[in-house]
Amino acid sequence: MPVTTLDRRTALIVIDLQQGVVALDVVHPVADIVARAVTLADAFREHSLPVVLVTVTGRPSGRTDRNQGAAPTVSLAAQLPAGWADLVPELTPQHDDLLITKQTGSAFPNTGLDTALKAQGVTQVVVVGISTSNGVESTARSAYELGYNVTVAVDAVTDASADHHDHSLSTALPRFAETGTTDEIIALLASTRS
Repeated sequence: MPVTTLDRRTALIVIDLQQGVVALDVVHPVADIVARAVTLADAFREHSLPVVLVTVTGRPSGRTDRNQGAAPTVSLAAQLPAGWADLVPELTPQHDDLLITKQTGSAFPNTGLDTALKAQGVTQVVVVGISTSNGVESTARSAYELGYNVTVAVDAVTDASADHHDHSLSTALPRFAETGTTDEIIALLASTRS
């Protein structure tokens, strides 16, 4: 179902558009994902709405089927190549953008993001970035559970797996988010601000 509305205080959350992540193999051209995220960021800034730029430098330390036998670690920063966590330059961070560094899939746990957004009166978030089935879905789910209205820009997200991407967009995300295209979101942004 398409996005129906944007609240007066809606924030854009850009997930993991950083040098190390955009260099990974994904199913959609990363340049298109970055370009749409930049278009949305510019539109949000034009309307004096919050833009949150999120990077990831770690992972939770709990055991999973995928990391059996791996040494538990919270921060990967010491293991990452130089520049891996640097935002892509196209995002051109502004002085009033909120910069978040996360250690989990979601941008909310242990980052102060919820407090910062609520202090600005934000009631809705639009989520974009990489990867659909991890950072985007986790952040959208957390936002919904914290009481935000959530929208995901379907043409501004991608994943390493086409199956995971499609499952997130068709099955997981509709349970806690509305979805729409970048153009639909920008049109709503303009109409709710005029």
